[in-house]
Amino acid sequence: MAKHPRMPAAAIFCPRATEPPQSRLSHNRGELFPAAARHRGSANPAQEPPLSHPNSTFLSNMTNTWASASHALDYLARADSIPHRTEGEAVLLGHVPQTARRILDLGTGDGRLLALLKIDRPQAEGVALDFSDTMLAAVRSRFAPDPTVTVVAHNLEEPLPDLGSFDAIVSSFAIHHLEHDRKRALYAEIGDRLSPGGIFCNLEHVASATPALHERFLHAIGYDLSTEDPANKLLDVETQLRWLRGIGYEDVDCYWKWLELALLIGYKPTE
Repeated sequence: MAKHPRMPAAAIFCPRATEPPQSRLSHNRGELFPAAARHRGSANPAQEPPLSHPNSTFLSNMTNTWASASHALDYLARADSIPHRTEGEAVLLGHVPQTARRILDLGTGDGRLLALLKIDRPQAEGVALDFSDTMLAAVRSRFAPDPTVTVVAHNLEEPLPDLGSFDAIVSSFAIHHLEHDRKRALYAEIGDRLSPGGIFCNLEHVASATPALHERFLHAIGYDLSTEDPANKLLDVETQLRWLRGIGYEDVDCYWKWLELALLIGYKPTE
């Protein structure tokens, strides 16, 4: 895919992590992106931050509840009412090129984000990936009349299957359910599957800086500590941006943010 013009980040920015120029982090010690095209990022594993957030005692729980139909249906009922969600989606839609030929949606849910992307990209081939039986039934129903969309059953806790290369890989409120080691490995796998110049957009639920801010966010979306998703394994924005830069993505930044909702974007270098 030819390199397309980069749009500026939205008016709301995340703080950028500061990092010294070093050799880049490799996935399983192998080269991901061409060395000449990589962004200088954090690379020394010894200097990587701990993979547990300092507030992980209240942010994470080992139980993944998304295999439960009732949990998935409850999310679908609330999804459209998440405050400011459409703002983040609008920024994401503005950065994915309308010329994208193949789009992969990781943790697609009922296919909401992929459907939005297809409005202005009807020619694009879409691949919708999820592991919840309830979500898979919903996304298959949504795209049943559309032969350009393929639905794949896959758990993101496992390495991505070989689905070919993509001009855009997106995810919406899914990756934060993974353990932190798996998040970082997945970011590298995504880089492997992007075409040169391709874009990765992760509209994500991220960690607050303090427990008090976390509770404030929960209150804003109609939850509290007793009702938040026990499958959440939240991580701060700065660590994830550092990972993306270290893996080799270019123009990495937080392009939009509201409290614990953030849009992280990076591009694969052109060859």
